[in-house]
Amino acid sequence: MTNKWIGALSLLLSGHLMASELVIESWRADDKALWEQKIIPAFEAANPGIKVKFNPVPNVSYTPTLWENLKAGKAGDLITCRPFDDSLALFKAGHLAELTEMAGMENFPSFAQAPWQTDSGAQTFCVPMASVIHGFFYNKKIFNELGIRVPQTREQFFTVLDKVKADGRYIPLSMSGSESWVASELGYQNIGPNYWKGEDGRLALINGQEHLDDSQYVKVFEELARWRAYLGEDGELRDYGTSNELFTSGKAALYVAGSWEIAPFTDKVDFGVMPPPIAKQGDGCFFTDHTDIGMGMNPASKNPQAAMAFLQWLTTPEFAELYTNSLPGFFSLSNHFFDVTNPAAREMMEWRDQCDSTIRVATQILSRGQPKLGDELAEVSQAVLVGKMTPTAAAERLEQGLKRWYAPHQTRKAKEQECQCVEQGFMPPAPAVVLGETIESPVAAATDNAESARQAVINDEESQFSDAVELILPIVIPKQE
Repeated sequence: MTNKWIGALSLLLSGHLMASELVIESWRADDKALWEQKIIPAFEAANPGIKVKFNPVPNVSYTPTLWENLKAGKAGDLITCRPFDDSLALFKAGHLAELTEMAGMENFPSFAQAPWQTDSGAQTFCVPMASVIHGFFYNKKIFNELGIRVPQTREQFFTVLDKVKADGRYIPLSMSGSESWVASELGYQNIGPNYWKGEDGRLALINGQEHLDDSQYVKVFEELARWRAYLGEDGELRDYGTSNELFTSGKAALYVAGSWEIAPFTDKVDFGVMPPPIAKQGDGCFFTDHTDIGMGMNPASKNPQAAMAFLQWLTTPEFAELYTNSLPGFFSLSNHFFDVTNPAAREMMEWRDQCDSTIRVATQILSRGQPKLGDELAEVSQAVLVGKMTPTAAAERLEQGLKRWYAPHQTRKAKEQECQCVEQGFMPPAPAVVLGETIESPVAAATDNAESARQAVINDEESQFSDAVELILPIVIPKQE
């Protein structure tokens, strides 16, 4: 498949391309104006004869809608890719073209390509576009008014919250208590890396060297539970939009933040950014810099040459700078160097030079079985935040859920006794699923196609796992005469 598309691109570059129209499928409805007014015009100016249409759908319905359209042959030419398993399932089902040898992929480091590769890293199927960073925003006016310095440690962080609360005029911490993804992504997975030491902890969970009910993971929930006292009246009922409005209207001192809110907040409030607080001065710092968005090609596209031209354009310095500076808070994953113009975005990106980054802990491999860790983490994080579950109970539920289907968590050994299954630049060939265990299907019929493809991924990798066991056992276990 790779050679087919490389050949198609060669024809494009060597000859005249007849007029083509491309359709981009995306969940980023908020970016429609940006694509139509800046990104698409820049591409069309450099590629006369190719027209591009941006076709976004609501975030929550993107995956089932995309699968339905792909099955019906109605999907667009270019597919915006979520990281890891969602896109891997599309590739395994034949809905994403292989891009491993596409010119321009060398402009992305291995960590940037990994979310859109097979577990072995042998095949790549989406062009990395951008990451998003987790942290906190603070209202500069309120901080100056109350004589508050930006906190660096957890003790300083809670001292700030206490001071704002005692003043009584502002909400100390603006956050949605009613939307579970906020508690997980902007709560647990925001402050968590400083507890589990970023990639060391995340990979140790995948290997089974650490467990979600270990003390460092329980402590994340303990801090999250402390936030409840600072959310203000009816904080547990507040939705995401309201929490944003409270901060941008100057009614809240701090906001649990994803960098994707930099652009919409910039003209509404004078704010600064701060990374998740560390335990004490001198500690190493860790933060979530999540590989969030890529783009691939629908193999059924009627305009494969034009689609490949667009994907190759995404690998250029022009696109990297245009996208990052047109949409502050979405950071290019390429190796290209350029100046970031938005001050808040620039400061967040500079955390990469000061701290170690990681991705969301539940994203890779650990959400392949049932129950999905990502779903469970959202539910229990919200329950802890609003006081409906204890930190210990939340951590135990996560570990028990993972233990049901993920073999590395079905035995507990000392960390030094475990094999190094995941190392820098090498991913395990399979998620270890309990052999013979049935993985239940979701209720929603709209997601059946996606879940079937994910199950196919699991079954395929399970087969690899079984083959490996058969090869290893005769060596490890002497034959009984």
